Amino acid sequence: MRVNGPLAGIAWALIRDVKLAWRNRGDVALVPTFFFVVLMLFPLAVGAERETLARIGPGVVWVAALLSSLLAAHRLFAADFADGTLEQMRLLDAPLASLAFGKIIAHWFTTGLPIVLLSPIAALQYGIAPALIPLLVITLFLGTPILSALTATGAGLTLGLRAGSALLGLLTLPLAAPVLIFGAGALAEARAGLPVDAYVSLLAAGALVALLALPFAISAALKLALD
Repeated sequence: MRVNGPLAGIAWALIRDVKLAWRNRGDVALVPTFFFVVLMLFPLAVGAERETLARIGPGVVWVAALLSSLLAAHRLFAADFADGTLEQMRLLDAPLASLAFGKIIAHWFTTGLPIVLLSPIAALQYGIAPALIPLLVITLFLGTPILSALTATGAGLTLGLRAGSALLGLLTLPLAAPVLIFGAGALAEARAGLPVDAYVSLLAAGALVALLALPFAISAALKLALD
């Protein structure tokens, strides 16, 4: 197995994880299924009034996206750690951070991207105005990579720990709160006829920082787990 350099490491990890996800199509299908189940539960609690659903809809979509991202966290590092594959990855001629970056992108392809593509259906379900649907798609496209990066960071930090799944949620949920605030806030501002450039810019900047910085934090966490 020859993997030389950061770009080769990113491509190798991305292709490998996407292939593994494709072989386990049930796990991949579980994410959009869970996403829609969460969306269907909220109207049961708050009622089916159209105005209420349209007002809370963006926030519900973002909460469902975050929970769906956490649902797929087990595919990131746990299996590779258990069977020794992660130890072998460390021996490749590629930085561990580049492999972590590839895994983040693979996680987004199998978790975030389906949510982005399905979000117009969710918007119609909650009565969100058709004119706001493109903004919902754009904010999710920018925000879901941040959720994948945060999920991967939490998975790396809790790798090998007892009750790691519970700790993963406790670590990730507070860090993801600003993403949910900016994502849902953009739709609320647009619904009120106010400019949303600041919200979109913050999500774009957050995605850039998360994708560039967090792989190095994940790399350090994985090294600690392997030592």
